[in-house]
Amino acid sequence: MPVPALEELQLLHQNICQAVGDPKRIQLLYALYEQPRNVTALVEALNTPQPTISRHLAILRERGLVIAERDGTSVVYRLGETRIIEVLDVMRQMLRTLLEKQSSIME
Repeated sequence: MPVPALEELQLLHQNICQAVGDPKRIQLLYALYEQPRNVTALVEALNTPQPTISRHLAILRERGLVIAERDGTSVVYRLGETRIIEVLDVMRQMLRTLLEKQSSIME
């Protein structure tokens, strides 16, 4: 595979990497992968203050990773792109492998 153009990688970084650059946003993505939820349900599920949840949701919405849909008086959030969970799962597997290798080197 050829080396991607710098412009493409800058877009990737700005739109995806920065969006998942905070652990709380990653938690939000996993919570929404389980099921669509409103802010109140996310606050309860992640034990995080509402302003924090709302701020992170705004970033994820801007990047298209989360979609907001009105349901009566409530707004329900769902994943805008489910493949992000596959990517995050691969990254978590990589982390485990790297940590195991580092651990065996230290022994």
